[in-house]
Order: sequence, then C-alpha cells, then structure tokens
Amino acid sequence: MEQNENTLSVLKIAPGQHPQQVEIDNDLKALQQAVGGSIGASYPFADPVAIVYADDGKLMGLPLNRALRDENGQMYDAVAGTFLVVGLGEEDFASLTPELAQKYEQLFHQPEAFLKLGNRLLVLPVPDEPPTEKPRTKPPAEHDR
Repeated sequence: MEQNENTLSVLKIAPGQHPQQVEIDNDLKALQQAVGGSIGASYPFADPVAIVYADDGKLMGLPLNRALRDENGQMYDAVAGTFLVVGLGEEDFASLTPELAQKYEQLFHQPEAFLKLGNRLLVLPVPDEPPTEKPRTKPPAEHDR
C-alpha cells in the first residue's frame, strides 16, 4: 500500500492480541473507529510517539489492554480497549518510522491480563500458547528399598 499523507502506518494493539502494523486514514473519524470511541492521546515516552486510545474506555468498561510503566518498570496506568501507537509529526500524528514501529511492537508485544486483588491490580503476561500438558505417567515404583 503506498504511503501518502492521508494514511498513517501505525501499530494497533487490541486486548489479548499482539500488535499489528496497520494503515489508517489520518483523520479523526478513522482514529475514533480504530479505538472505538472519542479519542484521547498521551505521550508517555521520550520518543516522538503518542498513544491514541478511547478517552472514556475505562468508564465504558472496555477490557484493560496493556500496562504503562515508568522507567523502573512500575505500572502507573493501564490502557483500556484497543489503542494505537502513532508517530508525531510537526503538527499532528504521523506514521511510525520502521525503527519506532519495531521498538513499540516489542514493548507491547506480549498481551497482558489484569487481575484485581483487593485494591491492587496484578498484571500478568498472557502466554502465546497454552503449555501442552505432558501425559501423566505413574511415578516409577521404588524397587530397591
């Protein structure tokens, strides 16, 4: 697909799924459709990227998707629902460079599950595939007692 200024190459990250590199139109309607509601943006990284998310995703009860962590790896927030990682141009959103796309694909690669424990939120990586159970064999009999 040919890149023009009307489309953006961004990462789309849905709950429980790996990031996908997608092309979307560079307009409000397309961004809203991609995240399922009115959009909010946050700029939690030093790179020229933004996270575009459903502004009222938590209020709408969208499933929590990924944790946002500080430089020490501590979670300070979680994004609810599908979100986009977009590049930042001089005035608005831009396509991600291949390097930034790869960096944030790796950062958000592993889907996460959220477990409420009292007033704490536990974040667990979701394994790619359920571990295959080994057939259970009886323990070897103890012959030499």
